[in-house]
Amino acid sequence: MQDQDVCQIRRYLDPMMNSFLDRWSSGARGPIVAALIAMIAGLPGVFALPPLDRDESRFAQATAQMLETRDFVKINYQDQPRDKKPVGIHWLQAASVSLFSGVEARQIWAYRIPSLLGAMLAAAACAWGAAAFFGPRGGLIAGAVLGATFLLSTEASIAKTDAVLCGATTLAMAALGRLYAASRGEGSEGWRTRILFWLGLSVATLVKGPVGPMVVALAGLSLWAADRKAPWAKDLGWIWGLVIFAAIVGPWAIAITVATDGAFWGAAIGGDLAPKLAGGHESHGAPTGLHTLLAPFLTFPTGFMLPAAMILGWTHRKEPGVRFALCWLIPSWLVFEAMPTKLVHYTLPTYGALAWLIAAASQQPIGRVGRYGGAALSVLGAAVFATVSILALARYGGPGDLTAAALSAALFAAAGLAGTLLLIREAPVAALAVAGGLGIAAHGVLAGVLVPGLDPLMLSSRTAKALDRAGLAPRSGLITGPVTVAGYAEPSLVFALGTNTILADGAAAATALAEGRPAIVESREQADFDRVMAQNKTRAERAGTVSGVNYSNGRETTLILYRPLSDTPAAEPR
Repeated sequence: MQDQDVCQIRRYLDPMMNSFLDRWSSGARGPIVAALIAMIAGLPGVFALPPLDRDESRFAQATAQMLETRDFVKINYQDQPRDKKPVGIHWLQAASVSLFSGVEARQIWAYRIPSLLGAMLAAAACAWGAAAFFGPRGGLIAGAVLGATFLLSTEASIAKTDAVLCGATTLAMAALGRLYAASRGEGSEGWRTRILFWLGLSVATLVKGPVGPMVVALAGLSLWAADRKAPWAKDLGWIWGLVIFAAIVGPWAIAITVATDGAFWGAAIGGDLAPKLAGGHESHGAPTGLHTLLAPFLTFPTGFMLPAAMILGWTHRKEPGVRFALCWLIPSWLVFEAMPTKLVHYTLPTYGALAWLIAAASQQPIGRVGRYGGAALSVLGAAVFATVSILALARYGGPGDLTAAALSAALFAAAGLAGTLLLIREAPVAALAVAGGLGIAAHGVLAGVLVPGLDPLMLSSRTAKALDRAGLAPRSGLITGPVTVAGYAEPSLVFALGTNTILADGAAAATALAEGRPAIVESREQADFDRVMAQNKTRAERAGTVSGVNYSNGRETTLILYRPLSDTPAAEPR
């Protein structure tokens, strides 16, 4: 593309962007538009992706069991207590499933609605808080940037805690930011802002325990240290705020303590939190610096603004909005970097601060280092995601996936190219708008079309469908259940087949067939299965074979479905 073409595009885009921002950033419009952007970015994966292993399906299955047993205090996965996280996400998922679906339908999208709403809340709160410092335009840009990030839009599509945690924590930080601005004479805030602060903090705690309060507390202490005073702290409404906190968090905390004789806290702290602080828990150890290394990719398609944002953070560090964003970002980020256990979503509650800095930088002249450093990140991010699309097709796809892979790669490349050219030509807002739109479209094709079409990776959903076609799904009423599965224990299959699904070995699968129940045998359990079948003289026939890759452990996996052949009559259809 020639420089004159880019200039022409800029001359067309700049007035259009200015008109859009002027019209849609004022008042409540900015947060609403930001929330809609987050919804558009996350929605394709919500409905298209099958249940994912392992965390999502464990969360969804535990919620399903709450609805089945009507016990909304204890958190269980089959017959095992799941004493790792507080109950908040399960309550939200249970409400969503009750409202939009039913526990017997096992429709994963209904369990994902809270995550999508959490992402929308995060984007809206980000815009609301940023507007107090950077004006309505800056607020809308910040909210749109957060809503479009690859990490948040991905978490919006997954039924677990992180998008909701991000939404609640961002709400608390946005409210705190507005109270901080008011303490410095920039506007005034009333009781509604204080209530939103405590609501955000309370929901964050009920969803993921100490993470949200840690982010808020570290930001507050850093502001106090930076300013050497904290007049805003006395305006938080501590008395009734703590009453709100206790009213939201306290009842379940007391109930779970009584129901488990205090065992929940020992398991949650000693069995989940402490190992993450002590070492690489559950094989998720990684060196310090991983989160920083991945940030340009996880903030794609707007990560090209990170160099300019970091430069602005240093040069404008005394400005209230920038100082608040730095105090929000830096201490918590350092904690996450210092933790031996690292997962990419851990830093998500701090992404609102990155969005604030990006929004502020986009409204300032950007120097050569910021422009060309950002252009390099834009090209690199586009190349990585386009390559991932092509490699996914090459390794796991078929001829029917070619169009989706090509379109995904092309959109990622276009987003990177647009961000590069417009940033170099000193049009950062236009760069964010064009690259953001193309990046959201690319993510939609990736999560909504390409990945769901990679059949070798979708073992559990394909197996559940194969059971249905063979008339072996117990919920159909055509055969006695439950299904026994030998050698394959992924939670996504338990979620699909039901709580009573038995995860065992080849011998147990043979016993199930002798009892007139269906069985699924992974090829590594075949020898043990055949031996017990011969000993028991059990008759059965193969009803199907499903082969693919178990992406949780990287193993090539073959699952064989068996139908019992015996004198035991099948159950009457319901």
